[in-house]
Amino acid sequence: MDSDYGVPRELSEVQKKRALYQPELPPCLQGTTVRVEYGDAAIAADLAGAHVISHAFPHTYGQPLAHFLRKTAVVPDAKVISEHLAVRVGIVFCGRQSPGGHNVVWGLYEAIKAHNQNSKLIGFLGGSDGLLAQRTLEITDEVLASYKNQGGYDMLGRTKDQIRTTEQVNGAMASCQALKLDALVIIGGVTSNTDAAQLAETFAEAKCATKVVGVPVTLNGDLKNQFVETTVGFDTICKVNAQLISNMCTDALSAEKYYYLIRLMGRKASHVALECALQSHPNMVILGEEVAASKLTIFDITKQICDAVQARAEKDKNHGVILIPEGLVESIPELYALLQEIHGLHGQGVSVENISSQLSPWASALFEFLPPFIRKQLLLHPESDDSAQLSQIETEKLLAQLVETEMNRRLKEGTYKGKKFNTICHFFGYQARGALPSKFDCDYAYVLGHVCYHIIAAGLNGYMATVTNLKSPVNKWRCGAAPISSMMTVKRWSRGPSATQIGKPAVHMASVDLKGKAYDVLRQNSSSFLLEDVYRNPGPLQFEGPGADSKPISLCVEDQDYMGRIKKLQEYLEKVKSIVKPGCSQDVLKAALSAMSSVTETLNIMTSSSNGQTPF
Repeated sequence: MDSDYGVPRELSEVQKKRALYQPELPPCLQGTTVRVEYGDAAIAADLAGAHVISHAFPHTYGQPLAHFLRKTAVVPDAKVISEHLAVRVGIVFCGRQSPGGHNVVWGLYEAIKAHNQNSKLIGFLGGSDGLLAQRTLEITDEVLASYKNQGGYDMLGRTKDQIRTTEQVNGAMASCQALKLDALVIIGGVTSNTDAAQLAETFAEAKCATKVVGVPVTLNGDLKNQFVETTVGFDTICKVNAQLISNMCTDALSAEKYYYLIRLMGRKASHVALECALQSHPNMVILGEEVAASKLTIFDITKQICDAVQARAEKDKNHGVILIPEGLVESIPELYALLQEIHGLHGQGVSVENISSQLSPWASALFEFLPPFIRKQLLLHPESDDSAQLSQIETEKLLAQLVETEMNRRLKEGTYKGKKFNTICHFFGYQARGALPSKFDCDYAYVLGHVCYHIIAAGLNGYMATVTNLKSPVNKWRCGAAPISSMMTVKRWSRGPSATQIGKPAVHMASVDLKGKAYDVLRQNSSSFLLEDVYRNPGPLQFEGPGADSKPISLCVEDQDYMGRIKKLQEYLEKVKSIVKPGCSQDVLKAALSAMSSVTETLNIMTSSSNGQTPF
């Protein structure tokens, strides 16, 4: 055992109280019998790329959905597993740390031991590096004692390394075989779960006995699809940040002389910024998805902010709070193109000192226009996934400088009659990552850990643990599993007039849906947020009392429960089959044919148009 990992923590009184909390389990996970109902084969939502995905994942694509059932459910075709052999399961933190991750380990441990005391849970130390090097720690009650309902990933540690290359995949397989693992559970976001899917496929092809299971844990909230409503950690991050933002709002309202520009975590998707805006009601939030959809330039965004400042000044308000996501820099067309050139030169081995001299004329002109501190940050080597080091690029300071210059110009010209524009810039990132998880994240992570065991008991490979209907109380949550390959999409892009490149299938980040209900709530309130100072303070993160049971607003306003609807559809189809049988009346048959014809025609048009195809 590495001395740095798994050591007991010294807990405060609050942490001790938290450690005593026992999350609730939905009825379908209670008891020692696993009941699983299999649905139809799951297809990719990206129908146009389905053939590419199925070709890349021949052993794990097209597997059925799995629904875990409560003891009282009467489903004739359900598989009942009442005998549980001892299993050896490995677990590894592969993504960036996210509040609640420890509870996945706890939930899986308790499920494993409840079904067979001889089963073992083995944690890999130091993330994927530890997996490849076979550095392990057996999880025990003693190890878990001071990590239950606590933040961080320090029980096992993590790295940002990916399990992507052939050497890494083979190394992971060698570790699983050497340790005789029945299953490997990978905790992480879109990249980690893409890697999990590739491991599962490779293991199946090599006839490796280890099954691979993914768990949706990422603070960015961007692993969202029809099967995954939200991720572990997102609720905590948004609540912690929303309180900080609200404190700034109160300070701005009290001092009446500062504009706070706050950059929030979120990578390429703006879910955190959207949720924090809904919780704290700042004066303005600029989402990367809006900027990309409208192709706004850095000057367009500057003008938007300046016009907002001027509108507020006309109401004698010379203060405000503005939120931006850290991924905004990659949503601005000209800055994204500049980053691409810089990254291309990095890839060619050009030194940082010489990159600026080798940029194309337009890129060079833009680069020279930007302030020195931004130039230095743009030149940083890209992350392992080829994206910019977004946490290091101070977009908020760039915007503050551009807006201040423009407002001073307007003030000199007399078109702006407010006070001098003063800004205070912040980046809320690392402050929230190690936070004590919210009650919702504690419950959600713990339940997902139990779901992982159900997946393992059912012998499934290449699946992600899922819980849906999350906005309801825990006793109404639906637990199941979906093939990770069915969550994949294939990105396409063109180089030249006729060339189309098809990317490798992957679980891609989900952007904020500009047609979704959460975004609609924001837009309906944007005018009052801008001009009326309707600041809202949700208060500190609570584990008991008012606010303890609150959930993300963006989760609660959406009408999701995809897995529940799939089951409901199956029930309707079975009911139709039971009514319309040979020998039924002509009227019944005609009514069924007419209804089914209309439904299939509508669905054909919807699926064809969503994939850019011409319906038959």
